[in-house]
Amino acid sequence: MNDRVREDTARRLDRAMGSLGTAAMARMEEQLAWYRALSAEDRSWVGLVAQAGIAAFVEWFGHAGEGRPTPSIEFFGTAPRELKRSVSLQQTVDLVRIVVEVVEAEADELAAPGGEEQLRNAMLRYTRDVAFAAAQVYAREAEARGSWDARLEALIVDALVRGEVDDGLHSWAAALGWTSAPVVVFAGYAPDEDPQSVIDALRDKGRRVGHDLLAGVQGERLIVIVGGADSIKDAARSVVPRFAAGPIVIGPEVSDLHAAARSARAAIAGLRAAAGWPDAPRPVLAEDLLAERALDGDEDARAQLIENVFKPLAGTPLLDTLATYLEQGTSLEATARLLFVHPNTVRYRLRKITELTGYQPTEGRSAFTLQVGLILGRLTVT
Repeated sequence: MNDRVREDTARRLDRAMGSLGTAAMARMEEQLAWYRALSAEDRSWVGLVAQAGIAAFVEWFGHAGEGRPTPSIEFFGTAPRELKRSVSLQQTVDLVRIVVEVVEAEADELAAPGGEEQLRNAMLRYTRDVAFAAAQVYAREAEARGSWDARLEALIVDALVRGEVDDGLHSWAAALGWTSAPVVVFAGYAPDEDPQSVIDALRDKGRRVGHDLLAGVQGERLIVIVGGADSIKDAARSVVPRFAAGPIVIGPEVSDLHAAARSARAAIAGLRAAAGWPDAPRPVLAEDLLAERALDGDEDARAQLIENVFKPLAGTPLLDTLATYLEQGTSLEATARLLFVHPNTVRYRLRKITELTGYQPTEGRSAFTLQVGLILGRLTVT
């Protein structure tokens, strides 16, 4: 008896498939704002998925009995991969709910006499399995997307570290949704943890504070690229706690990701040279390690020191004043005697040196940097 009722109900459902699909689409248009906001192409795909879901239910209902296989979920394969990125899991649940409501509203008319409860029970089971199916589909997509994102992230970090910046970098960054500026690069040591866990934790922290963030573990080194921070201090606050003990060097802030290779190069050079300044703050700016970087062979640092220290002073009395002042152990009186000038003249010249170079000869670290810049400049003209 139950089999005959089921067969009769299945025939009724089969005849009503078209009208059920139309009713489901109309209700989605009426109730779901996100559906109305979709493009015409995506709405068409959603309609096909809804129609396929109804057809799958009708086919399953006509053949499923107690102990039979669970409903097929292949109708989720109807949609292209791009739609799964446009429509969230919650929205998919909304879609399933609408379809179920439409069928339930017609249950008394669709079911054969005596088959109303049988149809409703079947719908409950079908809805449950479809919900699980949707979750599985989105979980697989998220896993695949996560793996792909991780590979893209590693490629971008590696390209910036190597200085191999081309149009492909922008394409990779766009695929990850990177839009932020300015950009700053941090270099330090990776904690003794699973590298992917470290990167995931950094990315989560970046999302919470509203920063774009890319990270890569290269051997013992951890490189973090931060975009969209209000300041270097703001960027440091979100990433510094994730580094292992040891120096952390911050490259110069740059305008965009394409220019981040310069920031990465300075940060990594600073990390190599940081041992030359054991008492450096943590984190420390790569700019504050110019002298150590230059002594370590960093050509960028050497060129910057020559440009910022030697060239502004070359050909003026300031150069001799600086050289004498440093050679005399920063003694104002000794410098004045050797130059045959008044000590106030020396003071005036030292102030001018500070204005032109940004370094103060009377301060220890600045004096050291000026000394290195002076030597490098002399070597270029010999």
